Amino acid sequence: MASPETAPPTAGSIKRIVAASLVGTTVEWYDFFLYGSAAALVFNTLFFPSSDPLVGTLLAFLTYAVGFAARPLGGVVFGHFGDRIGRKKLLVLSLLMMGGATFAMGLLPTHASIGVGAPVLLTVLRLVQGFALGGEWGGAVLLVSEHGGDKSRGFWASWPQAGAPGGNLLATGVLALLAAVQSDEAFLAWGWRVPFLLSGVLVVIGLWIRISVTESPVFLEAREKAAEQAAAGLKDEPPVVEVFRRSWREVLTAMGTRFGENISYYVLTAFLLVYVTVHLQLPKSEALNAVLIGSAVHFVTIPMWGALSDRLGRRPVTLIGALGMAGWAFAFFALLDSRSFPAIAFAVTVGLLFHGAMYGPQAAFISEMFDTRVRYSGASMGSQLASIVGGALAPIIAVELLKEYGTSTPVSLYVCLAALVTAVTVWVAQETRGRDLAVDGRPSSAAERGQSLRDSEPLSR
Repeated sequence: MASPETAPPTAGSIKRIVAASLVGTTVEWYDFFLYGSAAALVFNTLFFPSSDPLVGTLLAFLTYAVGFAARPLGGVVFGHFGDRIGRKKLLVLSLLMMGGATFAMGLLPTHASIGVGAPVLLTVLRLVQGFALGGEWGGAVLLVSEHGGDKSRGFWASWPQAGAPGGNLLATGVLALLAAVQSDEAFLAWGWRVPFLLSGVLVVIGLWIRISVTESPVFLEAREKAAEQAAAGLKDEPPVVEVFRRSWREVLTAMGTRFGENISYYVLTAFLLVYVTVHLQLPKSEALNAVLIGSAVHFVTIPMWGALSDRLGRRPVTLIGALGMAGWAFAFFALLDSRSFPAIAFAVTVGLLFHGAMYGPQAAFISEMFDTRVRYSGASMGSQLASIVGGALAPIIAVELLKEYGTSTPVSLYVCLAALVTAVTVWVAQETRGRDLAVDGRPSSAAERGQSLRDSEPLSR
């Protein structure tokens, strides 16, 4: 009898895998986005006090970017061990690290209490968050992609992607609720800590669900093959080395695919809070509620875009999103400048619809670019390197452009150009829809050495 760890997936197991990945990614993105929202609303005052509100916000977003800087390192470490010992174990570890760091943020003393030590401690915890998230995305989407069938992979793999707006929805919803029931003074004094401390409860729920799932059958098959090769005296290179030696084109393609998606998302959600509250001087509740509405629509429509990519292909759907975002970048700020809440909510919602068209097919698209033995490493590296040049800098660049020019036009151009980079990347990339993930596209270094030995056998006789 097969053990639970090695038993093949049943008809209902894919739904359990999707549920585990979705809950886990929602919790982790809740933690990550909570920081971004807090950086725009309270950290600039409590941890980076300054006479100029935009300067304080810029400093807060610099620590926000530090989390992104740690993500590639997390991708390398988690990817290496995820390709060696399995996806599931590393996903449990990433959830514990992320939740622990976020909970600790809720206990931090502020600048008024301990001075410079406050932002230093905040930055260290932000590094832990980024490191954990660097390993989360690759493992979550791969666990679903490698369990799901070839024909419906886009749909199933897009559900972990929905964890991003799910987490943002949860984080923004909690902040919006607190802002509605508390005075600004109470929110700054202690209310902001509640969402961070709530993370501890969410992590327990996420772990309970995530521990119950089985390991990827595609990975287990690849591990058995690797064990047979090792017994024959053949050893593969470390996954990260093989990725950069043999799959660097795929890494660049993954980066380009994520570039416009990453930048547009953080402008639509994180920078929006700064633009509406500081530049337009509107109540923060209007910005939070607009993101809340947009994130709800985003959450529902991401799997729809993933399903559409199973019919049309990954490239066409991603191109719809990238080109749509390139044009919407200008309409977005025009609607915000109207200072009308319905217009602001509409601007965010349509922007996130275009973003979803890029984001929904992305999990399957990037998973299908890499072979099993390096898939965790390759997908994580391509994704997280893009996060440094994309999402990490997006709020900082947007704030600096606004500070320098006093108008949103340069920010619109920035988002437009980023979306066009993604459009060009996807246009020249190969379509991956329908690929069998159990079949490697190229032989491993160990297999190549084994073939060389076999080819030399007649000569040795």
